Amino acid sequence: MGMSERVVVVGAGLGGLAAAAELAAMGAEVTLCEAQATPGGKARRVRVGDAKVAGGPTVFTMRWVFDALFERLGTRLEDHLSLHRADILARHAWPDGTRLDLFADQARSEAAVAEFAGGEEAARFARFSARAERLYRTFAKTMIEADKPGPLQVARAVGARFGVLADMGFGGTLWQALRSELRDPRLRQLFARYSTYVGGSPFLSPALLMLIWHVERSGVWLVEGGIHRVAQVLAGLAETQGARLRYNAPIAEILVERGRTAGVRLTTGERIEAGAVVFNGDQAALSAGLLGPRVRRAVRALPRRARSLSALTLCLHAKTEGWPLAHHSVIFGADYRAEFDEILRARRLPSDPTVYLCAEDRTGPTPPRGPERLLAIINAPADGDRRAFTDQEIETCQTKALTVLARSGLRLSLPDAGAIATSPAGFETLFPATGGALYGRAPHSCAASFLRPGARTRIPGLYLAGGSVHPGAGVPMATLSGRMAARAWAGDRASTSASIPAATSGGMSMPSPTTAPTPSR
Repeated sequence: MGMSERVVVVGAGLGGLAAAAELAAMGAEVTLCEAQATPGGKARRVRVGDAKVAGGPTVFTMRWVFDALFERLGTRLEDHLSLHRADILARHAWPDGTRLDLFADQARSEAAVAEFAGGEEAARFARFSARAERLYRTFAKTMIEADKPGPLQVARAVGARFGVLADMGFGGTLWQALRSELRDPRLRQLFARYSTYVGGSPFLSPALLMLIWHVERSGVWLVEGGIHRVAQVLAGLAETQGARLRYNAPIAEILVERGRTAGVRLTTGERIEAGAVVFNGDQAALSAGLLGPRVRRAVRALPRRARSLSALTLCLHAKTEGWPLAHHSVIFGADYRAEFDEILRARRLPSDPTVYLCAEDRTGPTPPRGPERLLAIINAPADGDRRAFTDQEIETCQTKALTVLARSGLRLSLPDAGAIATSPAGFETLFPATGGALYGRAPHSCAASFLRPGARTRIPGLYLAGGSVHPGAGVPMATLSGRMAARAWAGDRASTSASIPAATSGGMSMPSPTTAPTPSR
């Protein structure tokens, strides 16, 4: 193969793995270079004593993204992964001891809300759910499936429909929209939580993010082996398609010659020449010059103030007592606004944190006996490149998190190994130049989606994938970004080929075939 068919993918996160598999299936000669010893990126495993605990994303939604990807690779998702559709989407608990389960079945959720907050609130919840669905159906193709959305595309989707503008909250925040929809403050807090799934505060993020509720109620899947298992399977499929995966192979520089990408140089000094490079890392690493001076201009630098949330994560292997955890549980602090003021204004760990718990061993009706694997996530400021929270600060936050759990009626007995904590400074080490921001740009305006870079960059032959670029953060979105990077490469290659006449029986030029459009549900 010539240089134009050689592609180097940098990073074995879900976006990079999807890109490598798709590119290889398209006929490219693909080499994937990963700095770590295993695939996964943020979908990592952390050893706690004798257990390996999920240390990254845990929610698997939008299954259609993976069904379509596996189909394009000539196989079926269910032949590689054991998936169980979650009956309980999440269990929620408050300081007053009340709890609420939300279900995949909308009628069951409405009945649960009625018992929790009364029939009138259940009716309001039903109207809110319908509003979230309308938003999703309006914006799925223009904001999620489109290669790079622009204001005009969105304007066409909205058109002159006053109802859609009303659903969007006329430019207001998610919190403002929830105040108009729901009366019970606990339910407002619950659905405000969805902005944090993409790294934002509900007091700054647009009302549009309520569509995340529709995504979840359309199906949350429990993956045996966790999201890291998804990465392992994608790595195997990429190799089956012919991609070469190299681990423990960190990149020192993306090479640029004559104005376009020419390959990469590893930290060992080895050069891998290629006509294209897909960078599956945070966009901030490029503009910070960590991949070499010649690609700093590839994307616009992300201002520090525009960073998404970071987190303090605690990986535990512990016994629990009290109310039973679901696979996904959220235990709320008392004052959501105060919590976000501490994180985003005071730039400190919250004193009364909301705690997300993933109990990865709870995938069936029988709870585990003895210690179980748990991941706790607490929102934090993305200042890991400026300061490191002290051991005392982290220990204090951990103690307060345990207090929040106990106040709701849940107690954890920590083993001798304790908790393995990763702070914003730890995430900055793992993902340099981010400050520990886990979701790229914060979704703190209606324009935030337009400001995320797409697959193409300012440098010909350099493409992007991952959670910091379009279509956004999260397991399915990062995976979609890999598809978009591969499709951009194929489209650019086809365009170049079409500009050079190829002899046919009719004497006409023949462009290279284009790839199929992104499938929809």
